[in-house]
Order: sequence, then structure tokens, then C-alpha cells
Amino acid sequence: MHYVTAENITKSYGINPLFSNISFHINEGDKIALIARNGVGKSTLLKILSGNETADEGTLFINKNVTVALFEQEPKFDEDKNVVDNIFHIHHPIINIIREYELATDNNDEEKMIELTTAMDELGAWNFEVKVKQILSKLNIHHLQQPVKNLSGGQRKRIALAKTLIDIGFDHKHTLLMMDEPTNHLDVTMIEWLENYLNQENVTLLLVTHDRYFLDAVADEIWELERENLYVYKGSYENYMEKKAARIESEQASIDKAKNEYRKELEWMRKQPRARTTKSKSRQDNFYEVEARAKQKIEDTQLQLQVKMSRLGGKIIEMKKVYKAYNNTVILKGFDYTFSKGERIGIIGKNGVGKSTFLNLIQQLETADSGKINIGDTVIFGNFSQQGLEVKENVRVIEYVKSIAENFPLASGGSLSAAQFLELFLFTPDKQYTFINSLSGGEKKRLQLLTILFKNPNFLILDEPTNDLDLPTLAVLERFLEAYQGCVLIVSHDRYFMDRLVEHLFVFEGDGVIKDFPGTYSQFRIWEKEQEKLKEEKQTTTETKINNQATVSGTVKKKISFKEKREFDMLEKEIPALEQEREKLTLQLSNANINYNEIEKISQQLLEINNLLETKEMRWLELSELM
Repeated sequence: MHYVTAENITKSYGINPLFSNISFHINEGDKIALIARNGVGKSTLLKILSGNETADEGTLFINKNVTVALFEQEPKFDEDKNVVDNIFHIHHPIINIIREYELATDNNDEEKMIELTTAMDELGAWNFEVKVKQILSKLNIHHLQQPVKNLSGGQRKRIALAKTLIDIGFDHKHTLLMMDEPTNHLDVTMIEWLENYLNQENVTLLLVTHDRYFLDAVADEIWELERENLYVYKGSYENYMEKKAARIESEQASIDKAKNEYRKELEWMRKQPRARTTKSKSRQDNFYEVEARAKQKIEDTQLQLQVKMSRLGGKIIEMKKVYKAYNNTVILKGFDYTFSKGERIGIIGKNGVGKSTFLNLIQQLETADSGKINIGDTVIFGNFSQQGLEVKENVRVIEYVKSIAENFPLASGGSLSAAQFLELFLFTPDKQYTFINSLSGGEKKRLQLLTILFKNPNFLILDEPTNDLDLPTLAVLERFLEAYQGCVLIVSHDRYFMDRLVEHLFVFEGDGVIKDFPGTYSQFRIWEKEQEKLKEEKQTTTETKINNQATVSGTVKKKISFKEKREFDMLEKEIPALEQEREKLTLQLSNANINYNEIEKISQQLLEINNLLETKEMRWLELSELM
């Protein structure tokens, strides 16, 4: 089924064009990743498709049977309502009853849950309720009566994601799901679950993401917005990189050819008399086309930055028997570690286990309860925090960077000016004179990163650096960090970024326990899943032994769950109904006027009902023993 057709779509803000005369099609089942630098129109294109913005020129056709759902980077809520009212905002009998059932579950109100069971049965809402329960559980959404306005940014993002998935899950027959950075503020377990969910749901997807493993898992086509054009690549991110490199090489050869032609034509133009013949007029018109091609500039994101890093002495950071706790939450319990020059360490763990506190202790922004943290005299910290830029926004980008330093020293002995350094991080000369308050969220993040690196630190602390950064900027950052001689501490859920850069991991397990894992993030996830599997096998073995002992002794009795109680009640209604149906069919068979085909059909139905009755009666016996 055909979903969307766009022809010659153009959009500009002021004099700055985002994209010009782009055309594309989206068909049912397509899974597309949209990538580009921050500020060139990814989010704007999604808003145009969702109807929240309009194109300046061009035509857009969306099939009338298709519902367009948009998950935005900055989700919008009814701030005066609570979590459950924002998630279940659609007024429909099934949605309403599931909303009530989820509230009763959240409050552990068994009486209300039993009361709602009949209504759930009548509406056939159980299958959808199972899906809702899975979404809320996997995204760690609890306390449904909290006001949305009191939640953190990460909680709001997860609630918005749950809201979007529940909406499309309720009626996603013909839905175009568009997602703008859905993995921000999700931990790895949630990201892996979302990958599987999107693949199982078989939705039509247009996705903006910086997470390359996630991109490869859910998308099979990549669109890139660059220099006002839209380029389409089939296949994986690796294939996109190869094809893009080949395209740029071809374009560069074309530009070089145009430059040679331009030099010849320029010489001819200078010799031309003012009077124009038809022939010379045609050649002059062609000259301006050649000039435009010759003056094209392909932005090179492959630049390398050879840093003249501030000298790092032999003593870096020593942590000896460090203890730290907040009330009853233990962060560190006798932690010992001595950092070495050039170390690259990843920090992972669930929210609330003390990762940010650990980073603050290292920088001496907080004090330990006991133990020693000795910082070397030559250590200069560079801290990329999640708080973002702290600057008056009525300042131009170039002025802000120059207020830190005019030049950036290079290992070769030379230096880069502030303007050159900005251009390296994909701020064009025009963008450098833009006021900071007019930058996109991703561009502000890029500027924050740039200013930290411009101070030339030798110990970098990066707290979720990939959130809101575009893939071209990430490529520049990764190459910078690969050549970086200092120490790097990275807190991130971006598996690709971590795998490429870190040598080992500090795994915060909670209660002050920190495991030093010798490997990459992906290797740790494989190890962790193996441990979970072994634990499940051990638990299953233990449960089997207990059940066997209970069978022998007859002293251990399992308590029936609410779900099993409900199943038992349902069986007591279903079994008599099936027996009645069996009697009805048996009576039909005794009719002397029945023909052979009907006999065969009724006999088959009887066989199915007898098998079903046998299964349900056996289950009824099992549950009645528990009762």
C-alpha cells in the first residue's frame, strides 16, 4: 500500500534553505532512517509530514487511510494531568477500561481489579492490556498518578514513548510512525526491547536516530539530508558509509573537472567584446552554470585534529578506600583505583546507582564520606555534562568561543583560529555569526562539546555525550577521541560509541558495588545475558526440586495468584458452555435427514470441542488443587 508521496518539497527559514526540491515515496512496511547534521531540517521534515508545519513549495500526498503518528524530541503533555491521563488520552471504551485496570493494578486494589474483570472480558480487552502492561513495564513506568509537571526529562521522554506505542498498538493497521531520537534517556535493556518491539509490530517507520546499532536493527533504508538535497541508500549504516564515500569521490571529481573548464571559460569571457552574438550568448549562459558547479564545496567530516594536549604528569588520580552514601543509598564502598595515562573507561549502570556522584567526586565537586582522592597537579578536567551550555544566549557563536581563547594549539606546532575550529565541528561561516539562542538543541550540544575541547583538557569526562548529537558530529568526535592522548571517562548508553572508544568498564551494580569489566559494552551485554540465562536455569532447577519435594511430602502448597484465580473462574463458565455445545451437536447427529457432508462437518466440530474440553478440564483440576 502506498503511504506518502512528496514532490519538489522546499523549506527555508529566512534566507537559509533547509532542503530544496526534494522528492520521495513511503510505502507500507518501509523502515527508513533519516540522518543529517543538526539544524538542516530533519525534525522540520517530520513536522511537515505530520501536518504541524507546511512546506514553502511542492506537493505532499498522504493516503487518506493512513494515520501519521509523530514521537518528538521535546514531547508535549497536558501538564495539569497525571501520567495515566496523558498516556490513555484517547476516549474509547477499551482504552478507558484498560486505564482503570492499570490504575487498580498500580494501587494494588484487588477488589477493583476483580470488579473490572467482567468489563474487560465483555470488551475483549485482555490481548491489548497485555501489550500495554509490557510497554509500561519495559519502559519502567510506575506511579501512574504522579503529575507530569513534576517528572524529570528522562521520565517524560519514556512516558511520551509509551503514549506513542500504545496509540499505534491500539489501531496501527495503516500507521506511519515517525520517531525523533527515541533512544535518548533509555538504558540499553530498554533500547534492545524497543528494537524487538518495532520489528515484531511490523510498523511503517521513519526514524531519526544517532544510535547506529539501533539504526541497523530497525531500518533497512537510509535517507540523508545534505546541502539541500535528499540522498537515498539501501542497506546498513556500513553500506551507507561506503556508498556515500563513493558519491563524494565522484562529486569531487566532477567539481575538479568543472574547475578546469571554469578556468578556460573565464579566460574566454574576459576576452569577449561587449556585443553578443547568439553563439557567444549561449556560451556565456553556460559559463555561469560551470561557475556554480566549480564553486561547490563538499564539507569534509573526515578531518583529523592533532591536539597539542596539556602535559599530563605521572600522577593522575588515586582513589583509596573511598566511601560515599546518601541516607540509606550506598554509592561507593571502599573503592580503590589508580588511573593510568591514556585510559578510556566506560561507566554503566541503572539510574540512581551513583554514576553522576562518582564523576563529581573525581572532580572534587562533592566530598567523600571517608577515604582519599588525590588529584595530580597537571590534571585539567573537561566536563561535558547533561546540563548543557551555561551562557547568555544573546551572544554570537564566534564571540562565545573567542571569549574562551582566540586559538587552539596543534601538535604540529601551529594552531587553529576559533573560526577554523568551529568549521571543523561543522559550524559554517554563516552559522558562526548566528546568535546562540537561535541554534537547534543539537547545535547547542555541539557547541557545548566544542567549547570544552577548545579549553584543551587532558582528562575528559563525558556524561551521555551522544544525546542530541548528529551522526556527522559523532564521527568527528570519535576520530578526535581516538587520537586523544589523555584520559577519558564516558557515561553512555550508545553501544556503538562505547565499543569504538572504551577499553574496559566500571559497572555500577548498586549498594556500592563496582565491577571492573575487561571489555567493550557489547561484550559485557553478551556476558550479562549468559549470566542471566545461567541464573534462570539454576532457578528453574531449584523450583523443580521444591515442587518435587512438595509433591512427595504434601506439606508445601503454592498460593494461587490473582491471574490464576481469574482463570479458574473463567473455566467454570467455559466448561459448562462447551458441554452444552457438545450436547447440541450430538443431537444434530441423531437427525435421520442429515446428509453426509453435514455429518462430516459436525463430527469435526465435536472432535475439536472434545479436545478443548479435555484440556480445560485438566487445567480446572490443576487450579482446583491450588484453590
